[in-house]
Amino acid sequence: MKLISTTALSRSLGISAKELFALLLELGFISKKDKSWVLTSDGKKKGGAYKESQQYGKYIVWPEDISIEIPKTTSNGDLTKLITATAIGRKFELSPDKVNFILSELGWVKKGLKGGWLITDQGKKQGGIQAEDKKSGIPYIRWAESITDSKSLNETISLMKGMENTQGTKAQKDQNGQNEKENVGFRDKFEAKHRTTDGHFVRSKAEMIIDNWLYMAEIVHAYERKLPIEEDVYSDFYIPTGKVYIEYWGYENDPKYQLRKQKKIELYKKYGFNLIELQDKEVQNLDDTLPKLLLKYGVQAY
Repeated sequence: MKLISTTALSRSLGISAKELFALLLELGFISKKDKSWVLTSDGKKKGGAYKESQQYGKYIVWPEDISIEIPKTTSNGDLTKLITATAIGRKFELSPDKVNFILSELGWVKKGLKGGWLITDQGKKQGGIQAEDKKSGIPYIRWAESITDSKSLNETISLMKGMENTQGTKAQKDQNGQNEKENVGFRDKFEAKHRTTDGHFVRSKAEMIIDNWLYMAEIVHAYERKLPIEEDVYSDFYIPTGKVYIEYWGYENDPKYQLRKQKKIELYKKYGFNLIELQDKEVQNLDDTLPKLLLKYGVQAY
């Protein structure tokens, strides 16, 4: 395994040595001691080591194929500024804990077994980078500053605060308007007139049976929760525990419905969301089928 200097590594990654040292410091792989860079235990786990030469003295080297998550860059090629939940909270007038719980609800972070927060695959797609407090060892996430412009984040915070969200470019609003027309058409055709035990109004008897089953199983769930993506798409049911979505596929003889179904399935696959698909045969026997499907995502029923 070939070991190269931090400067050589920065060239292979396409960033400056200064930026790489700052990133390695943020990731907790190195620290500063007596004006010199030293390896941390995490840095050594990543394959970092020391090398000495007459010209440069003692310096740090890394495996040539080391895997490091590089933050996105701005239009001029500079690394974007990394911020924490505290900075995000300042922008939206929320506490860091509230921000992290919102990010968790979006599926971008999850609680660590020993406290703190861990990045998920969805969070990585949003530009999040796992970090760790150097003193306590508690994990937390660093985000690209542009995370505060995320449509999904802004919409969720606006809903939480009971505010109307007006963010978005003209193109986004035009597309959202088109999507909303399609959703309104669907909702007009399949009116939500079936009242469930917990007070939801759903669009079919099958959805009523699913909702009632979840309620009686004491599983917290949302009905027609918007997916945390740029596209204007709503799930049938969402279970925060396990970050799992449930879709009931009915109306098999409706071509427009089938087209809408295929588009939704493609989006679930595109973003890697946890999805449970139910049809009439599963709905007729939920006690046997749904607990097994939920347990796959860590959701225990009964």
